Amino acid sequence: MTMPSPRNGLFDLTGKVAIVTGGNGGIGLGMAKGLADAGATVVIAARDAAKGEGAVMALAASGARSGFVAVDVTDAASCRGLVERTVERFGRLDILINNAGINIRKAPESYTPEEWHRVLDINLTGAFLCSQAAHPALCRAGGGKIVNIGSMMSIFGAAFAVPYAASKGGIVQMTKALATAWAKDKIQVNAVLPGWIDTDLTRQTRRQMPGFHERIEARTPAGRWGSPDDMAGVAVFLSAPASDFVTGAAITVDGGYAAQG
Repeated sequence: MTMPSPRNGLFDLTGKVAIVTGGNGGIGLGMAKGLADAGATVVIAARDAAKGEGAVMALAASGARSGFVAVDVTDAASCRGLVERTVERFGRLDILINNAGINIRKAPESYTPEEWHRVLDINLTGAFLCSQAAHPALCRAGGGKIVNIGSMMSIFGAAFAVPYAASKGGIVQMTKALATAWAKDKIQVNAVLPGWIDTDLTRQTRRQMPGFHERIEARTPAGRWGSPDDMAGVAVFLSAPASDFVTGAAITVDGGYAAQG
Protein backbone atom coordinates (compact mmCIF):
# COMPACT_ATOMS: atom_id res chain seq x y z
CA MET A 1 0.00 0.00 0.00
CA THR A 2 1.30 3.46 -0.90
CA MET A 3 1.42 5.76 2.09
CA PRO A 4 0.12 9.33 1.63
CA SER A 5 2.68 12.09 1.46
CA PRO A 6 3.03 14.13 4.67
CA ARG A 7 2.73 17.22 2.47
CA ASN A 8 -0.85 16.42 1.50
CA GLY A 9 -3.37 18.95 2.82
CA LEU A 10 -3.88 18.74 6.56
CA PHE A 11 -0.33 17.56 7.26
CA ASP A 12 1.52 20.00 4.98
CA LEU A 13 4.07 22.19 6.78
CA THR A 14 5.51 23.82 3.66
CA GLY A 15 6.45 27.43 4.43
CA LYS A 16 6.27 26.92 8.20
CA VAL A 17 9.24 27.58 10.49
CA ALA A 18 9.80 25.45 13.59
CA ILE A 19 12.15 25.59 16.57
CA VAL A 20 13.01 22.31 18.28
CA THR A 21 14.87 22.73 21.57
CA GLY A 22 17.14 19.82 22.36
CA GLY A 23 16.71 18.90 18.70
CA ASN A 24 20.29 17.77 18.21
CA GLY A 25 19.63 14.15 19.17
CA GLY A 26 17.17 11.55 20.43
CA ILE A 27 13.47 12.40 20.51
CA GLY A 28 14.11 16.00 19.45
CA LEU A 29 15.97 15.01 16.32
CA GLY A 30 13.33 12.39 15.48
CA MET A 31 10.68 15.10 15.66
CA ALA A 32 12.82 17.57 13.71
CA LYS A 33 13.20 15.05 10.89
CA GLY A 34 9.44 14.52 10.82
CA LEU A 35 8.77 18.27 10.56
CA ALA A 36 11.38 18.64 7.83
CA ASP A 37 9.90 15.74 5.85
CA ALA A 38 6.53 17.52 6.02
CA GLY A 39 8.07 20.65 4.51
CA ALA A 40 8.98 22.81 7.52
CA THR A 41 12.13 24.82 7.97
CA VAL A 42 13.64 23.58 11.23
CA VAL A 43 15.85 25.45 13.69
CA ILE A 44 17.77 23.17 16.02
CA ALA A 45 18.24 24.90 19.37
CA ALA A 46 20.60 23.44 21.97
CA ARG A 47 23.69 24.09 24.06
CA ASP A 48 26.10 21.76 22.23
CA ALA A 49 27.01 23.61 19.03
CA ALA A 50 29.03 20.78 17.48
CA LYS A 51 26.24 18.28 18.00
CA GLY A 52 23.71 20.84 16.81
CA GLU A 53 25.56 21.53 13.59
CA GLY A 54 25.77 17.78 13.04
CA ALA A 55 21.98 17.56 13.30
CA VAL A 56 21.61 20.43 10.82
CA MET A 57 23.91 18.62 8.38
CA ALA A 58 21.79 15.47 8.72
CA LEU A 59 18.63 17.44 7.94
CA ALA A 60 20.30 19.25 5.05
CA ALA A 61 21.41 15.94 3.55
CA SER A 62 17.74 15.07 3.04
CA GLY A 63 17.07 18.44 1.40
CA ALA A 64 15.62 20.22 4.43
CA ARG A 65 16.07 23.92 5.11
CA SER A 66 17.49 24.19 8.61
CA GLY A 67 19.79 26.04 10.95
CA PHE A 68 21.29 25.94 14.43
CA VAL A 69 20.98 28.50 17.22
CA ALA A 70 22.69 28.05 20.59
CA VAL A 71 20.38 28.53 23.55
CA ASP A 72 20.28 28.26 27.33
CA VAL A 73 16.62 27.53 28.01
CA THR A 74 17.01 28.54 31.67
CA ASP A 75 17.82 32.12 30.64
CA ALA A 76 14.94 34.30 29.48
CA ALA A 77 17.18 36.58 27.42
CA SER A 78 18.70 33.58 25.64
CA CYS A 79 15.21 32.26 24.81
CA ARG A 80 14.18 35.63 23.41
CA GLY A 81 17.41 35.72 21.39
CA LEU A 82 16.63 32.29 19.95
CA VAL A 83 13.28 33.49 18.66
CA GLU A 84 14.72 36.78 17.37
CA ARG A 85 17.52 35.04 15.43
CA THR A 86 15.07 32.53 14.00
CA VAL A 87 12.75 35.28 12.75
CA GLU A 88 15.66 37.35 11.44
CA ARG A 89 16.99 34.43 9.42
CA PHE A 90 13.81 32.72 8.28
CA GLY A 91 11.20 35.48 8.47
CA ARG A 92 8.67 33.98 10.89
CA LEU A 93 7.95 31.40 13.59
CA ASP A 94 5.02 28.98 13.46
CA ILE A 95 5.97 26.00 15.65
CA LEU A 96 7.84 25.54 18.93
CA ILE A 97 8.72 22.11 20.26
CA ASN A 98 9.94 22.27 23.86
CA ASN A 99 12.05 19.12 24.10
CA ALA A 100 15.19 20.19 25.99
CA GLY A 101 15.55 18.19 29.17
CA ILE A 102 17.83 16.37 31.59
CA ASN A 103 17.53 13.78 34.32
CA ILE A 104 19.58 13.07 37.43
CA ARG A 105 18.93 9.62 38.87
CA LYS A 106 19.27 9.25 42.62
CA ALA A 107 17.40 8.12 45.68
CA PRO A 108 15.11 10.99 46.76
CA GLU A 109 16.99 11.59 50.00
CA SER A 110 20.25 12.05 48.08
CA TYR A 111 19.42 15.05 45.88
CA THR A 112 20.98 18.39 46.65
CA PRO A 113 18.84 21.52 46.27
CA GLU A 114 21.07 22.49 43.34
CA GLU A 115 20.33 19.20 41.53
CA TRP A 116 16.60 19.56 42.15
CA HIS A 117 16.56 23.10 40.76
CA ARG A 118 18.74 22.20 37.77
CA VAL A 119 16.27 19.54 36.57
CA LEU A 120 13.22 21.74 37.18
CA ASP A 121 14.87 24.80 35.64
CA ILE A 122 15.76 23.04 32.38
CA ASN A 123 12.76 20.75 31.96
CA LEU A 124 9.89 22.93 33.18
CA THR A 125 10.98 26.53 33.54
CA GLY A 126 12.88 26.28 30.25
CA ALA A 127 9.74 25.17 28.41
CA PHE A 128 7.83 28.08 29.92
CA LEU A 129 10.50 30.66 29.05
CA CYS A 130 10.72 29.44 25.46
CA SER A 131 6.93 29.50 25.14
CA GLN A 132 6.81 33.00 26.57
CA ALA A 133 9.51 34.14 24.15
CA ALA A 134 7.74 32.53 21.18
CA HIS A 135 4.29 33.98 21.92
CA PRO A 136 4.71 37.38 20.18
CA ALA A 137 6.18 35.80 17.04
CA LEU A 138 3.42 33.18 16.89
CA CYS A 139 0.83 35.93 17.23
CA ARG A 140 2.44 37.88 14.39
CA ALA A 141 2.25 34.74 12.24
CA GLY A 142 -1.50 34.58 12.85
CA GLY A 143 -1.29 31.69 15.30
CA GLY A 144 0.83 28.61 15.73
CA LYS A 145 1.66 25.46 17.61
CA ILE A 146 3.52 24.68 20.82
CA VAL A 147 4.36 21.06 21.60
CA ASN A 148 5.72 20.32 25.08
CA ILE A 149 7.51 17.04 25.68
CA GLY A 150 6.43 15.29 28.86
CA SER A 151 7.13 11.68 29.76
CA MET A 152 5.69 8.49 31.17
CA MET A 153 6.82 10.10 34.41
CA SER A 154 4.02 12.64 33.88
CA ILE A 155 1.73 9.71 34.75
CA PHE A 156 3.73 7.21 36.79
CA GLY A 157 6.06 7.62 39.73
CA ALA A 158 9.68 6.46 39.71
CA ALA A 159 11.78 6.10 42.83
CA PHE A 160 14.95 7.10 40.96
CA ALA A 161 13.63 10.24 39.21
CA VAL A 162 11.80 12.50 41.66
CA PRO A 163 12.72 15.94 40.20
CA TYR A 164 12.31 14.62 36.66
CA ALA A 165 8.83 13.29 37.46
CA ALA A 166 7.90 16.58 39.13
CA SER A 167 9.05 18.54 36.09
CA LYS A 168 7.21 16.31 33.62
CA GLY A 169 4.02 16.33 35.67
CA GLY A 170 4.29 20.11 35.64
CA ILE A 171 4.64 20.07 31.85
CA VAL A 172 1.13 18.60 31.50
CA GLN A 173 -0.48 21.19 33.78
CA MET A 174 1.46 24.04 32.15
CA THR A 175 0.29 22.79 28.75
CA LYS A 176 -3.35 22.96 29.84
CA ALA A 177 -2.93 26.44 31.30
CA LEU A 178 -1.17 27.84 28.21
CA ALA A 179 -3.72 26.18 25.91
CA THR A 180 -6.50 27.96 27.79
CA ALA A 181 -4.70 31.31 27.87
CA TRP A 182 -3.60 31.41 24.25
CA ALA A 183 -6.56 29.84 22.43
CA LYS A 184 -7.74 33.39 21.70
CA ASP A 185 -4.46 33.93 19.82
CA LYS A 186 -5.06 30.84 17.64
CA ILE A 187 -2.15 29.06 19.33
CA GLN A 188 -2.68 25.38 20.10
CA VAL A 189 -0.58 24.01 22.97
CA ASN A 190 -0.31 20.26 23.47
CA ALA A 191 1.95 17.77 25.19
CA VAL A 192 3.46 14.50 24.03
CA LEU A 193 4.26 11.84 26.62
CA PRO A 194 6.87 9.50 25.17
CA GLY A 195 7.18 6.02 26.57
CA TRP A 196 10.46 4.20 26.77
CA ILE A 197 12.40 5.44 23.74
CA ASP A 198 15.90 4.27 22.81
CA THR A 199 17.96 7.43 23.40
CA ASP A 200 21.22 8.40 25.08
CA LEU A 201 19.22 9.32 28.20
CA THR A 202 17.50 5.92 28.50
CA ARG A 203 20.67 4.02 27.61
CA GLN A 204 22.23 5.59 30.69
CA THR A 205 19.36 4.24 32.80
CA ARG A 206 19.84 0.77 31.35
CA ARG A 207 23.54 0.85 32.15
CA GLN A 208 22.75 1.82 35.73
CA MET A 209 19.92 -0.71 36.22
CA PRO A 210 20.66 -4.26 35.03
CA GLY A 211 17.60 -6.03 33.62
CA PHE A 212 15.71 -2.77 33.11
CA HIS A 213 15.68 -3.08 29.31
CA GLU A 214 14.10 -6.52 29.47
CA ARG A 215 11.47 -5.48 32.04
CA ILE A 216 10.31 -2.54 29.95
CA GLU A 217 10.21 -4.61 26.77
CA ALA A 218 8.15 -7.31 28.50
CA ARG A 219 5.65 -4.78 29.91
CA THR A 220 5.14 -2.87 26.63
CA PRO A 221 2.29 -4.36 24.54
CA ALA A 222 4.11 -3.45 21.33
CA GLY A 223 6.93 -5.73 22.52
CA ARG A 224 9.75 -3.29 21.91
CA TRP A 225 11.33 0.00 22.92
CA GLY A 226 10.41 2.98 20.78
CA SER A 227 12.82 4.75 18.47
CA PRO A 228 13.18 8.51 17.93
CA ASP A 229 11.59 8.03 14.50
CA ASP A 230 8.39 6.88 16.25
CA MET A 231 7.99 10.47 17.49
CA ALA A 232 7.89 12.04 14.02
CA GLY A 233 4.22 11.39 13.27
CA VAL A 234 2.78 12.93 16.42
CA ALA A 235 5.08 15.94 16.00
CA VAL A 236 3.75 16.53 12.49
CA PHE A 237 0.12 16.06 13.57
CA LEU A 238 0.38 18.52 16.46
CA SER A 239 2.25 21.04 14.28
CA ALA A 240 -0.06 20.85 11.27
CA PRO A 241 -3.54 22.16 10.40
CA ALA A 242 -4.87 18.66 11.18
CA SER A 243 -4.73 19.54 14.91
CA ASP A 244 -6.24 23.04 14.78
CA PHE A 245 -9.08 21.99 17.15
CA VAL A 246 -6.79 19.99 19.45
CA THR A 247 -5.40 21.95 22.38
CA GLY A 248 -4.53 21.19 26.00
CA ALA A 249 -4.12 17.48 25.23
CA ALA A 250 -1.44 15.10 26.51
CA ILE A 251 -0.85 12.29 24.02
CA THR A 252 1.02 9.14 24.98
CA VAL A 253 3.36 7.63 22.40
CA ASP A 254 4.43 4.52 24.25
CA GLY A 255 3.52 1.30 22.45
CA GLY A 256 0.59 0.82 24.83
CA TYR A 257 2.64 1.00 28.05
CA ALA A 258 0.29 3.42 29.85
CA ALA A 259 -2.88 1.67 28.66
CA GLN A 260 -2.28 -1.13 31.16
CA GLY A 261 -2.58 1.16 34.17
